[in-house]
Amino acid sequence: MVKVDANMRTAVDAAEKPAQPVSFGNNPSEYLVVGKRMISDFKLISSSEKAIDDKIGRGKLYEFVGNYERNGIKLEKHLIIKIYSDFPDMALFDVSYINKSNSAISIKKWINNYYRFRQNNDTVFWSFQGQSTEARADWILPVKQGFYQRNYMGMNNSDYGGGVPVSDVWRRDIGLAVGHTSLHPELLSIPVEMDNPDFAEVAVEKTYKEAYELKPDDDLSIPETFVLLHHGDAYNALREFSQLMIKKGVKLTKSPASAYEPVWCAWGYERKFTEKEVIGTLPKVKELGIKWAVIDDGYQIGEGDWNVNPKRFPQGNAMMKHLVSKIHENGLKAKLWWAPLALDPCTPLWNNNYHDILLFNEDTSPRFITWWDAYYMSPLSDLTYSETGKVLDMFFDQWGFDGLKMDGQHQNDVPPDYNWKINNDNPESAPQKLPEFFEMVYNKGMAKKKDAVIENCPCGCCINYYNLQGMNQAVSSDPVSSWQIRLKGKVYHALNPQLAYYGDHVELSDHGSDFASSFGVGAVLGTKFTWPKDNPYAEGSYLLTPEKEKVWKKWFGLYNKMRLSKGTYLGGLYDIGFDKPETHVIKKDGVLYYAFYADNWKGDIVLKGLDKTKSYRVYDYVNDKLLAILNPGEQTFSASFEGSLLIVVSKQLQTIFQKQAHQRCGLFLWACCFC
Repeated sequence: MVKVDANMRTAVDAAEKPAQPVSFGNNPSEYLVVGKRMISDFKLISSSEKAIDDKIGRGKLYEFVGNYERNGIKLEKHLIIKIYSDFPDMALFDVSYINKSNSAISIKKWINNYYRFRQNNDTVFWSFQGQSTEARADWILPVKQGFYQRNYMGMNNSDYGGGVPVSDVWRRDIGLAVGHTSLHPELLSIPVEMDNPDFAEVAVEKTYKEAYELKPDDDLSIPETFVLLHHGDAYNALREFSQLMIKKGVKLTKSPASAYEPVWCAWGYERKFTEKEVIGTLPKVKELGIKWAVIDDGYQIGEGDWNVNPKRFPQGNAMMKHLVSKIHENGLKAKLWWAPLALDPCTPLWNNNYHDILLFNEDTSPRFITWWDAYYMSPLSDLTYSETGKVLDMFFDQWGFDGLKMDGQHQNDVPPDYNWKINNDNPESAPQKLPEFFEMVYNKGMAKKKDAVIENCPCGCCINYYNLQGMNQAVSSDPVSSWQIRLKGKVYHALNPQLAYYGDHVELSDHGSDFASSFGVGAVLGTKFTWPKDNPYAEGSYLLTPEKEKVWKKWFGLYNKMRLSKGTYLGGLYDIGFDKPETHVIKKDGVLYYAFYADNWKGDIVLKGLDKTKSYRVYDYVNDKLLAILNPGEQTFSASFEGSLLIVVSKQLQTIFQKQAHQRCGLFLWACCFC
């Protein structure tokens, strides 16, 4: 898979030799930039190979050593490549450079795993790119000539940063992914560029704000990076990446059954909601079969002072406790909105502990969170931890909540912390240790209630992969389209198949009513409807009219009967970029559920994953309609639809009794009639 030449340049290619090679021969894939000079060709002086057996598993380790000597610069390069039996298509790279010169070398930039990925016969690549910016762009997107995206894993805008440290580009026959495998976030980039129509360029790199001074005899060790070849779309690359990270020590969570229950959120009433409005809506929430009620933003005095605002709720915290009791009386669970790590000026915590709790910029000013008009609490501060513990005691023990909706793009990442009172060693330890803060929140919440739901909603951000260790419910997080709901579902299922994925309020989907996009990708359904009337101060209307109520009742009824969100998402069957129509598959209780999406579709559809020796029924369970019967060996049926088509494909039954039972059972009992 990886070849190293006499100049320590590497080439990657697939073992099965695709029609078009993966890369253009041996590239200077790992190199340094010193000033305007590219330090790339190191004369190979030794190489070795040995077997390894560690916590990742058994494999082979290949070590190469080379020298560079030119214009007064002398460097020794050490390259270690590890390939494990359990991850045969992934190569891990450990690179280090030793300064053998008589003076310091000013390093501007290092680059690992730089490859030119050759285009096949298509005019476009598809890609996954895990950065977070204020654009809230798609995570899965096409790459054409003229494309560039930096994919910086630090802060990209005032409130936006972090992400998944992987960039994956694929064509129909093969894909190539690169990234890093540190056990904490790294402030580096994983850019994707396509200047030339014949290839896309990918790499892992770090540009120093100020040149890194490598002193004589000192070494520069690069964080471990990787290259991965795969078939299919990014699901397969992300699944393999995450499995490796778990072997290395990342501890991902498993969601409780409560995380798969449907959700109603009071955000339809927005910040000026009233207790009366929420309590008045609860019977309708219960009637629709929804199990969670969420109290959203607007109850608090301010960010960082999470007591109930007495100006709007005269009885103070007692009113919140009363509201939670009313939610419980209706047989519902209660979840509370919260913006952790945000602190408003003029709150008691700000006034009394300014220098002990705030994260500082390099100029010693406190770091501003634009969205909340608040400031960052430092994840390095002991006071941040102790005060957050008190807040969690209030939420769970005093008020009685069953879960948290942690909200805000600011929580996905933090910048380096230059508050020397808190951190006098390494400013970059702030983003590196941020996941530990969310692990603390998660552990405290679960200790208080064993089935607590800890949702992390980073508002349009590509989730910080390391924050997955401190949450048990993901969310599409303010999607701007139904496409985003579906693609985010695919990504979360790849990163952690045991994590519940919530599709967010259906009102955020196309036309404000696209339940099918959440349903078909195995997402938890949610809504923020108002009833029987809107809050007069809300910007928009989310009123549950009689016409809408029929639709809502149908979908929540289907969800509670089928609960596809607890099935196994088969993300490797279809390519989300190249296969048409867009297709997602879930396997539950031995039965396959397919979901197809297109603006308009008329034609044949191929059903992948079937046993060719069996006959099958193709059934539209949303509209209670038999679409086709497939004989053994048949995998194609014809269909036409607009928007979506959701089907179940089950084995054909043979007995007269079973066929008669099918005729009697109707829409909601089809599961009893197929096996």
